[in-house]
Amino acid sequence: MLASSQGSTNTVDKTPLFQSNSASVMRKISGIFTKNQPESSGNSGSSYVELGTITEESSSKTLGAFAGVFAPVSLSMFSALIFLRMGYIVGNAGLLVTLLQFAIAYAILFFTVTSVCAISTNGAVEGGGVYFMISRTLGPEFGGSIGTLFFLANMVSSALCISGCVEGLVDNFGPSGYFVKNIVHDGRWWQFLYCTILNLVNLIICLIGASMFAKTTVFVLAIVCVCLGITFFTFFYQGMMQVAIPASNTFLHNITSLAYTGLNSSTLDSNVFEHYGIDYTAKGQLVTFATVFGVLFSGVTGIMAGANLSGELKHPGKSIPRGTLSAIGFTLVIYLSMSLLVAATSTTELLQNNYLFLAGVSVFAPSVAVGLFTATWSAALSNVIGGSRVLEALAKDQIFGSILAFVTKGTWKGNPVVAVLVSALIVQLVLLIGSLNAIAQLNSVLFLLSYLATNLACLGLELAGAPNFRPSFAYFTWHTALIGLMGTLIMMFVINPIYAACSILMCVLLVIVLHIFSPSKGADWGSISQALIFHQVRKYLLLLDSRKDHVKFWRPQVLLLVNSPRSACPLIDFINGLKKGGLYVLGHVVKGEFNQGADPTLGMTLNWLNLVDHLKVKAFIELTIAKTVREGLQHLVRLSGMGAMKPNTIVLGFLDQQPPTDFLLEQESPYYNAEFEDHVFSLDAPSSSLEPLEYVQMMRDVLRMEKNLCLCRNFANLNTDLRIVKTKSYIDVWPVNFLSPGDEDAFNNTSLFMMQLACIVNMVPLWSKLKLRICMCDETRTSYFQTNSSGQNRIDRLKVLLKELRIDADIFSVTEWGSVIESHGSNMETYVKSVNNLIINQTDETAVTFIYLPPPPLDDNDIASYYNSLEVLSRNLPPTIYVHGVKKVTSTAL
Repeated sequence: MLASSQGSTNTVDKTPLFQSNSASVMRKISGIFTKNQPESSGNSGSSYVELGTITEESSSKTLGAFAGVFAPVSLSMFSALIFLRMGYIVGNAGLLVTLLQFAIAYAILFFTVTSVCAISTNGAVEGGGVYFMISRTLGPEFGGSIGTLFFLANMVSSALCISGCVEGLVDNFGPSGYFVKNIVHDGRWWQFLYCTILNLVNLIICLIGASMFAKTTVFVLAIVCVCLGITFFTFFYQGMMQVAIPASNTFLHNITSLAYTGLNSSTLDSNVFEHYGIDYTAKGQLVTFATVFGVLFSGVTGIMAGANLSGELKHPGKSIPRGTLSAIGFTLVIYLSMSLLVAATSTTELLQNNYLFLAGVSVFAPSVAVGLFTATWSAALSNVIGGSRVLEALAKDQIFGSILAFVTKGTWKGNPVVAVLVSALIVQLVLLIGSLNAIAQLNSVLFLLSYLATNLACLGLELAGAPNFRPSFAYFTWHTALIGLMGTLIMMFVINPIYAACSILMCVLLVIVLHIFSPSKGADWGSISQALIFHQVRKYLLLLDSRKDHVKFWRPQVLLLVNSPRSACPLIDFINGLKKGGLYVLGHVVKGEFNQGADPTLGMTLNWLNLVDHLKVKAFIELTIAKTVREGLQHLVRLSGMGAMKPNTIVLGFLDQQPPTDFLLEQESPYYNAEFEDHVFSLDAPSSSLEPLEYVQMMRDVLRMEKNLCLCRNFANLNTDLRIVKTKSYIDVWPVNFLSPGDEDAFNNTSLFMMQLACIVNMVPLWSKLKLRICMCDETRTSYFQTNSSGQNRIDRLKVLLKELRIDADIFSVTEWGSVIESHGSNMETYVKSVNNLIINQTDETAVTFIYLPPPPLDDNDIASYYNSLEVLSRNLPPTIYVHGVKKVTSTAL
């Protein structure tokens, strides 16, 4: 059980550093190098093959910054807002509040885009867009949860845009249509039918592929820009006129039209401040700042439309920042101009009661209908395509295991057909909500949550000071990420506190579930949590000052030296409970020379870490190579830990001849795991590598370094099953130096240290039902229990001490002690055997025994006798711990 040699024949782990894309990377590198080889080298043919491979791989990525990012982002940010909801926003919130809301929304968007640009310019971005960025930054648990919610946000946004498109269809071609009347019917289920048809059209286009969509977006953006040009011309050209009220507005009685004034300073003055009314499309619901902002923000959430197509972009690191930022600037100018012109030309009553008033005043009425249809339709299409790519990425990464396995099987020519079908189905379900403004709040909250996660990822990377986080995007700092994060968090609750709380709760639950059950939780993507933990641990380690240690807050900091982990599983498990939240280090010495070959400990570390995970212990691993085990122990004692967190208690297994038990491969063992094959850890017996002389010298070295020392024996017999509480009753402490009894043994540092350790063990849930028992000897038969000047005997003193130390223990009087001393006198060998029999007679109901460890002799000639006494004294006992304390570890002070 003691650490000793484990020959230096251990093989080093040769697992490749690159698991996933190493083959394609090497092919590309090979192609580049072979291209430069002389023709005589005979590799010219292969170089063309490699270059052809590169061309083939890159040929599937055809989109640039304009078609792949600027166009879809601009269209997504126009969506239903630009033609259908400007009247709703300005008419209720007024010009000043509208400008304020646009400033807030675009500030959040800008700071979030800086975070997106920072991530996208910090490494290779693959398919999956924002999900890929977050998962590879925050890890699979956070990435998977945020990716799921971002996928749902895209589906809600697509439904929102479809609803806006159908609303415009009914207003233009319905019973009171501006363009042509009575072409389509109006009503909830008629509108749901039209939404379904449009969703089906989007599905067909998405099934054709993203390249067609990219070509379509450029064409659609051109149409929208033309329609916007006509609308702006209308504001300057059109004069006073009456605009009809839509038939869907049943809240105005005997009023069929309202005034449009054209450019007029009085109209502008009347629209400067807010005039919140009711929403005639939402059953007369009262309009507030929050509902207006929810609608406004839902219209400008399309900043991720370009990032979602990262898998189709030629150069995502360049295209995403350029295309997204330019689209934000372009749409902001349009929205601010539109807000000002709407406020200066239309009365408040018209804006509040006719959201599609532009169709009634336009110099070319079809332009508004065409602009509305194309903007909303393309935005809906963009969300379905982008969301399907996110769903495909979630399935490929096995975030939800086999649940989404069917998604990856349905890909045709690079197009995720099944993912598109699932996306269209979810959109159809969201359409059942009905009202555009009702969908808008849910849409805004979900997008804000994904923006929050993006800012959180970048803020964490920046604060963690990760050297490899050095994005080429120059306008990102931790300040921008923090502002974006706080802005998104605040506005989520401003828009709808219930939606915000539910979405955050859903995100947290997803994180927990994925952390526990997701097959991808061990993915080698790099988790920001590790970087943040490292940053904080380093900071707090520097604050932890050993000069400020106080005995009141003492806790065991344990270094357990292990020879063969296969036979030491019960001891490793037991000491894990003994540490009481302190440092726990598993140390192992490889006996050998550190020569020019590979360090054998490198290949062993992974196996030890796997063992720690399997045993569910909270321990660090320290491996060293040394000529002797004694030398290795000195290395570990001196160098284990960091700063003020260094071991204060060294635990060794006892050196005996007990045959080792393989707890990892013994099927009846609670530690059984067939994955640890015979060759992973050796099963050497301690006697094969250590002699008693070196063993006792190691004990002496530990005490010379002023560390507490524990020797553990018979822990292979430890039953850690819960049934132990039914078969055993006690944890015993023997506070007497059996090799040299003294009057104050029960009150010195060693005995108090034993009581402290026993008390800690008794706090562990598994052992909490056992009773702590202090085994004292018969005071009437020996001088060992003489009374002091105050008349108190040792037992009374001990009772007082235990009460002051708050240790709940029974004092058990051992009456046979006096007869043991009187019978054997100075014959040490017979005496030790008698003491051993004495202890055995008291341990029928004992689970663990703590025995006082006398200090080892300074003279090497006395070591053999000392070791033999320890061996005989603990023979055939229950799991036993010899304990020697060097410093005070208990306190009676408050």
